[in-house]
Amino acid sequence: MEDDPKLSSVLKDALEKKSYRVTTVADGKEALELGRDFTFEFILLDAMLPGMDGFSIARELRKSGVAAHVLMLTARDAKSDIVRGLDCGVDDYLTKPFSFDELFARLRALARRGTASPQLIYEVGDLRMDAVTHAATRAGQAISLTRTEHLILEYLLRNPNVVLRRDAIINAVWGYETTVENNTLDAFMKQLRFKVDSGHETKLIQTVRGFGYKLTAGYP
Repeated sequence: MEDDPKLSSVLKDALEKKSYRVTTVADGKEALELGRDFTFEFILLDAMLPGMDGFSIARELRKSGVAAHVLMLTARDAKSDIVRGLDCGVDDYLTKPFSFDELFARLRALARRGTASPQLIYEVGDLRMDAVTHAATRAGQAISLTRTEHLILEYLLRNPNVVLRRDAIINAVWGYETTVENNTLDAFMKQLRFKVDSGHETKLIQTVRGFGYKLTAGYP
C-alpha cells in the first residue's frame, strides 16, 4: 500500500521474486477496505497515503480485528512518529530508504512471531457461526449453507450493524479482481435471507436501499 508508483512496482517485483503473492493499492481508503475484506499475512503500509493516512488505516484495521502483521514503510523517522505508529497497531517500522535485505529480514522476524488468534465464533442475536467448522445455527437450529452463502454470512457476521456496500461484499467473497454483477449478489442474499430469517420474528439481514446490506439483531 504505497502511493509512489515506481516504488510500489519495485517492491512488488522484489516480493514476488521471493514467492510472495502481492496486491498493491495507492489510495488510503481503498487500502483500508482491502485490508478488511481479505486475509493477508503481511500489510506493508506507507504512512502518507492519499485519502487516509497509514496511522489511521492501522488503527481501523486493528479495531476491525485484522490480525495481519503490519509493517510501516515511511520516510518519517521521528521517534514520536514511530511511537504513534506502534500505538496504532503497527508491528514494525522501516524508514526509507531501506534495503530489500532488511525488508525481507523484518518480514521473516514478523512471521516468527505468529499471528493473533482470529475470532473463532461469530454471533449476532441468536445467529451463530463457527469459523473453524463452518457450522451455522439460528436459535440452535442448524442452517445448511453453500460455500458462497457461508462466505457472505461470515463477512456479515464479521461486520455487525455496519452497512456493507454491494461492491465490498463482492470483493470479500468473489475476489478483488473478479467481476460479479449486483443482481448475482442479490440472488444469493435472497436465498441467504430465507435460510437465516424465515420463520423468525426478528429479521437479522436488512437491505439498505441504494447501498447494500446490514446484519443486525435489533430489527424486528
